[in-house]
Amino acid sequence: MIKKISITLAMLFVLTGCTSKQLISKADQESAFIIIKTPTMKYADMGFIYKSDALVKIEIYSMGQPLIKFDINAMNVCMSTFECMEKKEFNAKMLHASYPETLLENIFKAQPIFNQEGLTKSADGFSQKIQKDNQYNITYSIVGKKRTFRDTINKIVIKVKPQ
Repeated sequence: MIKKISITLAMLFVLTGCTSKQLISKADQESAFIIIKTPTMKYADMGFIYKSDALVKIEIYSMGQPLIKFDINAMNVCMSTFECMEKKEFNAKMLHASYPETLLENIFKAQPIFNQEGLTKSADGFSQKIQKDNQYNITYSIVGKKRTFRDTINKIVIKVKPQ
């Protein structure tokens, strides 16, 4: 009798432990070579991107070991090396203070940035050129699934090359 109760409790524990996690479909997962180069961060290696309506997760690995992880939700950006920060604070510390709060998640979701400013569509994607004197000079393009963001004034490069 005790054995049956133990087995039943163990099964309930296993099943309820899985139901609390948000499911991300296979279509919303991708492996990619990810480059993030800013004055405060430098990462370039294979990783995974998980996307849902409410969350973007980026994991970068080096030699099969987790190097860094970003969790981007509606309010915050959480990094494995730092505490969670509001998006505006994250941009000010890690990217540039004048960037919109949704910049990083839009790049990893392959969506336009800066409310589609300077958007030029092409057959297999789009490109954007965005400038503001002495603040940023951005070129951003999506070709197929490859994403390239470059700000020459602030020396920031973010590239995602799906594998």
